[in-house]
Amino acid sequence: MKKYIFPALAIAAMMVSCNNQSPKMDEQPAAVSADGLKIAYVEVDSLMTQYNFAKDYSVTLQKQSNNARNTLNQKGNALQAAVANFQQKVNNNGFTSREQAASQQAAIERQQRDLQELQARLENELATQTAKFNEALRDSLQNFLKVYNNDKKYDMILAKSGDNILMANKRFDITQDVINGLNKRYKPSAKPSADDKKADEKKADEKK
Repeated sequence: MKKYIFPALAIAAMMVSCNNQSPKMDEQPAAVSADGLKIAYVEVDSLMTQYNFAKDYSVTLQKQSNNARNTLNQKGNALQAAVANFQQKVNNNGFTSREQAASQQAAIERQQRDLQELQARLENELATQTAKFNEALRDSLQNFLKVYNNDKKYDMILAKSGDNILMANKRFDITQDVINGLNKRYKPSAKPSADDKKADEKKADEKK
């Protein structure tokens, strides 16, 4: 299975719960302006590692990825064992007829097709969950900034990721202020009950 690397702003489906009041921040950055234009930026990497919603969802996606990988490994090992058994019988004249050999070969081919279909399905499910996170994170940040900017009155708030902004004075950095506000608004989804966990385990077994 492909190894997934979740992009910074592109990281079951937990959503952000927000109120409509502007939260009080722990830290207030100094007002910034350039030629009368008030601007600020947010460090995306810091947002991804310190925003509790992003951290929680990252754990969820990693768990889903690990479960899918383990399932595919088990199925792959079973297929390899079936192929090895078939080859051994061929080498040792273990089949009583050509029909018996053809039947087992056909079964192996079906097993291989099933594995390929399973891999495609699991990868699609993971991609779907990742897309849901992308949308939820984007909506969460945009909704927060609308409320946040009622008081701040910035003309522009930029996302700083990698080297897309080559240089910026730290006084324009509102990252920690935004993270503090997002975390105050974020209410994690309830943890799954014992019955939910059993249901998830049953589904996982059925997929195998």
